Amino acid sequence: MVVFFYNSMLALSLVLTLVYLFLWHKHFDVHITLVFALVPVTNLGYTLMANASDLNSALVARKLTYIGGCYLLLMILLIVFSMCHVKIHGVIRVLFMSLSTFVYISTLTIGSSDIFYKKEMSFEIVDGAAQIQRTYGPMHAVFSLMMILYFTIGIAVIIYSLAKKNQVSRVMLYLLVFTEVVAIAAYVAGRVIKTVEPVPAAFVIGQLTYIVIIKRISLYDVTDVAIDSMVQSGDTGFISIDFKYRYLGSNNTARKVFPSLESLTVDKTIVNNEEMQKTVHRWLETFKSDNTLSKFHYEVDNKIYLINISYLYDGSKNRGYQLFITDDTKNQQYIKLIDTFNDELIHEVQQKTAKIVEMHDKMVLGMATLVESRDNTTGGHIKRTSDGIKLLTDEMKKENFMGLSDKFYRNLIKAAPMHDLGKIAVDDAILRKPDRLTDDEYKVMKSHAAIGAMIVHQILDGTDDEEFRKIAENVAHYHHERWDGKGYPDQLAGDDIPIEARIMAVADVYDVLVSKRSYKEKMSFEDADRIILEGMGSQFDKSMEPFYIKARPKLEAYYSSLEAR
Repeated sequence: MVVFFYNSMLALSLVLTLVYLFLWHKHFDVHITLVFALVPVTNLGYTLMANASDLNSALVARKLTYIGGCYLLLMILLIVFSMCHVKIHGVIRVLFMSLSTFVYISTLTIGSSDIFYKKEMSFEIVDGAAQIQRTYGPMHAVFSLMMILYFTIGIAVIIYSLAKKNQVSRVMLYLLVFTEVVAIAAYVAGRVIKTVEPVPAAFVIGQLTYIVIIKRISLYDVTDVAIDSMVQSGDTGFISIDFKYRYLGSNNTARKVFPSLESLTVDKTIVNNEEMQKTVHRWLETFKSDNTLSKFHYEVDNKIYLINISYLYDGSKNRGYQLFITDDTKNQQYIKLIDTFNDELIHEVQQKTAKIVEMHDKMVLGMATLVESRDNTTGGHIKRTSDGIKLLTDEMKKENFMGLSDKFYRNLIKAAPMHDLGKIAVDDAILRKPDRLTDDEYKVMKSHAAIGAMIVHQILDGTDDEEFRKIAENVAHYHHERWDGKGYPDQLAGDDIPIEARIMAVADVYDVLVSKRSYKEKMSFEDADRIILEGMGSQFDKSMEPFYIKARPKLEAYYSSLEAR
């Protein structure tokens, strides 16, 4: 049973190390990485010792276990310093490492001198596991004092942070206390329990705790991970709040605009703070009720700040809200000046704006046409799919499908030409290949959906028409998703696929079927119709079927007219 315990702890430590490698990010503290590297090595020592067949092999294994005893508590201490944002002088760090190394070197004398263990030792098997009966030497006392020193300093730093550092997460501090206490408690328990040593279990518990810690690091260090250069060095302020309105962090610029942030404690709600209640909390409530209402203005000290709210993502998971704060004083003063102009000037400005929008639209359409000109399989595709979208949506509007607005339909038709923009990043050798693509080539081709969404986002970033930007991104990103979840790039299924992408998918596939490609002849209307209808409920949204059926005669007439030209 004892051997099984050590074997199990070794296996668990290896699994948790693999989990950590899967989650690893370059911003993780190097000492955490060392913990996950050292624990399996140390637990291997305990396993080898329990399975030893003689005293010599047991002593070799015991020396291996002291790697954890000498270095793991030091790593935990250095993690505490790092997580608590307490600087430790380089000389002190070297002294700690030298002490641990000195003590570990002394463990290597076990069996050959009386420094760490007295040479008079015996070997026996108890409950199926090997044990060494030993008497401790003077360096073992140094080893014990070293562990007490590391533990005491670590606890002192955590207590100091709890009292003085509001910008350090309390959850993280409590987790750090837990790892410290478990480690030292296991060591003390091992001196009392003679049949089995609980230290390997303590190391595994420590690994589990650090996995919890690293899963939250991205929330607390989001500015370091994602946008540090923007929010820390420029004029942009940044505040992050989770979905329970708990404060996660901010940068110096934000704290100058909202001084009350200085008194907030990480992980505490902002609702109880008067200034936050009147400003940030109210804005978040508005944004929560309608995501299109994401921009607010805040006036203080003769300055006007633009507050832009968006979601806070941890990888692909939506974890809360982020607020960007920029000085918008000049823009607002300019807007007020414009408001004083007469109607004629306002009309002129509107005309200029319309011209710019028109130029922007033409630029986007030009880019789409440029991409199409590179692809010898899709000549006229963007024009045909845009027209096909209109024929489909004309039928949907008649039924007031899902209550979608006329503006939605206009935006969808306008966004349709952008759906294949991502192909600009696909190599000509693949894009213009006259034959069917290989699996590897098809994998590259499929990347155009996600790349297209990124390009659309960059082109439309900052546009006042947030609805159009979102529709255009979704059309580019998800028009190859399938209703049954077997599409790409994200394998979305059912209603998780945005409605605009579901509509685009029908028009896109229909055009591919009835149009000639370099690798295939065009398909008859009857065969194309059969494939589209068979795909309803699997490839396509089943609710699209009645509108497709009603639009089918117009689609066939439209494509027939193209052939006659």
